[in-house]
Amino acid sequence: MLRVFLTHTPEMRAGYYPPRAEAALRAVAEVVLHDGDRPLAGEELARAAAGCHCIVADRSTPGLPATFAAAPDLLAFLRVAVDISTIDVPAASAAGVLVTQATPGFTASVAELAIGMMVDLARGVSTSSTAYHNGTLPEVRMGVQLEGKTLGLIGWGRIARRIAPIATAMGMRVVVHDPYAAVEGAEALGRDALLAASDVVMPLAVSTPETRHLMNADAFARMKRGAFLVNLSRGELVDEDALEAALESGQLRGAAMDVGSAPDQRPAPRLAARANVVATPHVGGLTPEAAEHQAMDTVRQVGMLARGEMPDGAVNADAATRFAAWV
Repeated sequence: MLRVFLTHTPEMRAGYYPPRAEAALRAVAEVVLHDGDRPLAGEELARAAAGCHCIVADRSTPGLPATFAAAPDLLAFLRVAVDISTIDVPAASAAGVLVTQATPGFTASVAELAIGMMVDLARGVSTSSTAYHNGTLPEVRMGVQLEGKTLGLIGWGRIARRIAPIATAMGMRVVVHDPYAAVEGAEALGRDALLAASDVVMPLAVSTPETRHLMNADAFARMKRGAFLVNLSRGELVDEDALEAALESGQLRGAAMDVGSAPDQRPAPRLAARANVVATPHVGGLTPEAAEHQAMDTVRQVGMLARGEMPDGAVNADAATRFAAWV
């Protein structure tokens, strides 16, 4: 029987690996829990997972070369998320360790938060609520009606395709830029044309070296003065110094973000503290439905491994020599 180390702390398990998923995991493997109060990494993670065939890792637990080198029994490193940017896949491959990622189950929850953040920016919901919570009367300000405005989506993945019809139903014009995907159900534009036309811009591109700081000083200068930025994708897509300057100058009226450069991809505190910023601590996919989907996906993958099958979430199947020898 496979032996699995679940990296989630007790606090994290409550939100990201719920009891039903843990019970299902125990049905297909022997499970060792991490009962510490902080994420593990490197050789410390290897020691905690000693004798385990699989590490089922939360997004705060990196896959480092030191872990793969110090865990001779490790066959697979499974990430309970789509993002594997903190896993050194070449190092895992060199050690013969399989790396897998979960399928996205957060599309609806992230899309809903994106729409909510856009409405919040347009109508000043958080600003007014904060004033009331502080015991003061908020300033009465004119809001922005979103009907008739243009939403620019950079990237045409699952989340963008979910947001587009919602925004259209609100009476917004939706324009999309994605040089790698065929856009259907929305109007395709070049990057510069999209920036110039949009009242709200949402960067939803995959994080790659090519898309790092996709939203930079040049991009902000090309946007309408007084436009909004909403980022729920990855913090690396936005040059935070340039964003701060654009917010300070009034080039951007406001920004909303669920991601940023702080630990665990959370928004940078200096930006989140601004009055013209709405921020949440990387909770776009934190709903019971989304969390359980990804946890249950790793259960399915562990079950496949236990049967000697290669999971469809594998990212380096050809290099998984330890698993091949175990089978």
